[in-house]
Amino acid sequence: MRYRHLGRSGVMVSEVSLGTGGQFGLLGEETARRIVGAALDGGINYFDTANIYPVTETLPGGELAEQLLGLALGGHRHEVVVGTKGMQATGPGVNERGASRYNLMNALEASLRRLRTDHVDLYQVHLFDPGTPLAETMRTLDDMVRSGKVRYVGASQYQAWQLCRGNDLAERYGWERFVSTQAHYHLLEREVERELLPFCREMCVGLLPYFPMANGLFADNYRPDQEPAPGSRAAFFARARDYHRRYGTPANLAILERLTAFARERNHTLPELAVAWLLAEPAVSTVPAGASKPEQVVANARASEWRLADDELVAIRAILGAGGGDH
Repeated sequence: MRYRHLGRSGVMVSEVSLGTGGQFGLLGEETARRIVGAALDGGINYFDTANIYPVTETLPGGELAEQLLGLALGGHRHEVVVGTKGMQATGPGVNERGASRYNLMNALEASLRRLRTDHVDLYQVHLFDPGTPLAETMRTLDDMVRSGKVRYVGASQYQAWQLCRGNDLAERYGWERFVSTQAHYHLLEREVERELLPFCREMCVGLLPYFPMANGLFADNYRPDQEPAPGSRAAFFARARDYHRRYGTPANLAILERLTAFARERNHTLPELAVAWLLAEPAVSTVPAGASKPEQVVANARASEWRLADDELVAIRAILGAGGGDH
């Protein structure tokens, strides 16, 4: 496993990390321990979660992922970097959501209890909140760091101008700046290449691409006329099935067939290509990949060993065609 800086910070994170936004929170303590154990054995040192994972049709705002991750890490907590998120609704109250000081402080304390730790290494604002002054959010994040309960702060699903404004405020007042942001990015979703990615490159903000496997599409061998494979993310979540229908168009499936053949010719799989392609971007700090079984963690970790050559990147761009900026 190789390691990269988390944005402009000094902390190093594994190029592939474990994301817990899928089935992880539904798998039970024993399976969670086995998955985390496989991650640690594979050199993974960054674990990404949120205070609303897993969100299902019957379990909105489950919060189970943090609990299971806290249990599974056990005595290894001091060896790893843990990132979680707050901002999205965790209850019906008007103040149980948003990026206000009130909600973020409460959300952090609840996350610390579930994770069984006294600090979070990376605390991320899960969504931009237009109802809260950005200065209030940034000052709150700075207070969290000064309290010792947070080491670094990040964003998720922010636009480039929102990140820029937040970090400008932080620089002006001497507050902690966002060192990272999470964004929707994979082989078939490249909108971030237009504006967000150039910003991250220029300002040394680490990019953490979520849904690197297209919400399971790259791993599930999706076919529109077939039922989801048992145990797949689409079998668990209706929103994953909707996502697969959105991205599993005939044109995209044809692209995936060509990419699969490209990977197979080099003794790799499509999921491994998906990770290697993201890691070819220097602004990417780590690729948080989900897993429902230890074998998937091992496969994800192995993908970091594939370094795409320049001619391979040119060939991949030719297969992908238009859809984003240069990569």
